[in-house]
Amino acid sequence: MPAQTIGKQLVRAATSVGANYRAAIRGRSRADFLSRMGIVEEECDEALYWIDVLVELGLVPEKRVEPLRIEANEIIAITVSSIKTARRNSQK
Repeated sequence: MPAQTIGKQLVRAATSVGANYRAAIRGRSRADFLSRMGIVEEECDEALYWIDVLVELGLVPEKRVEPLRIEANEIIAITVSSIKTARRNSQK
């Protein structure tokens, strides 16, 4: 049962990343873009959290999720960089 609950949370957070990124690029303003990209960052970090929980509980081998961790960290890095750039450009 805990694995299913955690799995659902992971799926919710992970799919939210894509949905909010799509909303961000279609944003009506820079503020809307920044807000949505902040959500992308938070949800991706939450997905990483749920992956860590699965590993810590011994429900999934660490080796199996390592590519997901790498990809999530890359998405976070890209997202943070985009947020910084958008903020910097809005100050000009």
